[in-house]
Amino acid sequence: MSRPDYARTASTNLSAAVGRRPLEGKLALVTGASRAFPLSVSPPPSSRGMSLSPRANGSTPSPFVFSPSQFWDGNDGSWSTFMIRVGTPEQDFRVLISTAGQETWVPLPEGCTSSDPANCEYLRGSEPFQGNKGTGFLVNQSSTWQSIGLFDLALENTINYSGNGLYGFDTVGLEVQNSGGLTQTHQVVAGIATKDFFLGMFSLGPKPSNFSSFNDPQPSYMKNLKDKGLIPSLSFGYTAGAPYRNSKVLGSLTLGGYDQSRFVSNNKTFPFSADDSRPLSVGVQNILATNTLNGVVSPLKNGIISAIDSTIPHVWLPRDVCDKFERAFGLTYDASTDFYLVNDSIHAKLQQLNPSITFKLGSSAYNGDTINIVLPYAAFDLQATYPYVNATNYFPIRRAANASQYTIGRTFLQEAYIIADYERSNFTVAQATFPNPMPAENIVAINPPNSTLVSENNVQHGLGGGAIAGIVIGVLILLLILLSGIFVYRRRRTRAAAVETYPDDKKPDRNPKHGYETGKPELMSQDRYEMATPPALYEIDGGRGSTVHEMHTPPMMHEMDGLMGGISASRVHELYGSDAMEGTEHGATLR
Repeated sequence: MSRPDYARTASTNLSAAVGRRPLEGKLALVTGASRAFPLSVSPPPSSRGMSLSPRANGSTPSPFVFSPSQFWDGNDGSWSTFMIRVGTPEQDFRVLISTAGQETWVPLPEGCTSSDPANCEYLRGSEPFQGNKGTGFLVNQSSTWQSIGLFDLALENTINYSGNGLYGFDTVGLEVQNSGGLTQTHQVVAGIATKDFFLGMFSLGPKPSNFSSFNDPQPSYMKNLKDKGLIPSLSFGYTAGAPYRNSKVLGSLTLGGYDQSRFVSNNKTFPFSADDSRPLSVGVQNILATNTLNGVVSPLKNGIISAIDSTIPHVWLPRDVCDKFERAFGLTYDASTDFYLVNDSIHAKLQQLNPSITFKLGSSAYNGDTINIVLPYAAFDLQATYPYVNATNYFPIRRAANASQYTIGRTFLQEAYIIADYERSNFTVAQATFPNPMPAENIVAINPPNSTLVSENNVQHGLGGGAIAGIVIGVLILLLILLSGIFVYRRRRTRAAAVETYPDDKKPDRNPKHGYETGKPELMSQDRYEMATPPALYEIDGGRGSTVHEMHTPPMMHEMDGLMGGISASRVHELYGSDAMEGTEHGATLR
């Protein structure tokens, strides 16, 4: 069936939801893609031990470091995936990260058919379950599954992605079993069959979901984490990872903070877009390609506003910009797939030239402070696999029909790090860094606005070497203090015993008025002082469309407490969601 239209209701309420109405009629399972090639497809991780109870008053919770799966997946490139657990007993899935959605999606068994490869389920992220090959999410095997119904996925529809989801509530955990990852019950989950979204998704958005009406909003996973005191704020830091860097650099995701070690700091902060469906939008003021087949090329004539969205892999640009890329990189446009292919000889030449592509980004399309994000050709050197018979080299730009389709996808986030702060309605984009070897994590919490709580300055994961060394040093210091006390105590006891051997008329007067106490000596006490508060941070004016000031650059220190300088604002804006119209009377399909 055709995808139903839906209308988005304007609102500035953060609790406003993405709304859907059920697709009525008999449930039919249609699994084929709507085009020749889908538009988007897309030892265990270290322990992240933590308590699921809220933090005590007077301290903020720690950020959660969501470890990547160690796998590279996808049929439109090689992407660093993350492991989630769904249901009871838990079923494992490797999924991608969505910066645009707010729900958890996993593939259903109906997503693979007899015409697909034998390992289709594994290619789509299904892990073995109870000793058997993974086949997709088995809702009838989960004792905690509560069905809601079949609904439109309502994501990426502006760029013609389509599909329905079998929605319900279930338990969702992050990372593999027994890893100490976060686990939450009664979360919105959608089982998907469409190949437009080849892998499942774990979404970072805070908007709730509504089904049939706006009277019963269901909070997102991120909102639940914040409300339960499991992360310090509605924020995240993310970079997609780069398989061509060093020995394959995995993605990085921090909930409630960011990893300072993964990017080069800059003083630019972007306000959220007034379009709540595309909050992470930037002005692309220029694109510069160097070392191309035609030398230096600047394909973007006029600036555009684009959304940064990790849900999809491609960069959607105006048609004339794509045409200039086509000539500069020797690309071949394939009308049947809407992909730009790269033949073997051109591919070898481009690898030899190693072009670079620089995006100049600002808060508007034409003026204001800007930053540059540089991508090597390797970031655009992708391969499309299944359902192609043979792996095919392609260049991940797409022709946008209008401004609503301008999008910067996951390709860009291989070389960029994004920090989003939903409580201050702003975000930061920075150049990702890839020293060899990669440095240790440097996790920084983003505290709530106007927070007066004491940050614990720790992170939810297992003890590292530095932490163990610190504990050992602390124990040694404590032992030295105790030994010193014992030494002083025994020395005074010896002196007192010697005094008792004096003749009675020679004994010192032990009257307290002469300065001698009758009690035993005590160990010296140690005063404890409250930790210093973090350095003051400068705020930007609140509100969308307000003047944006540069971030204050904090002094260099080994650890940063709180959020990045400049990631702040005085007001929080709330988001509106979308509504989905009813399906046709002739029946609904899972597609």
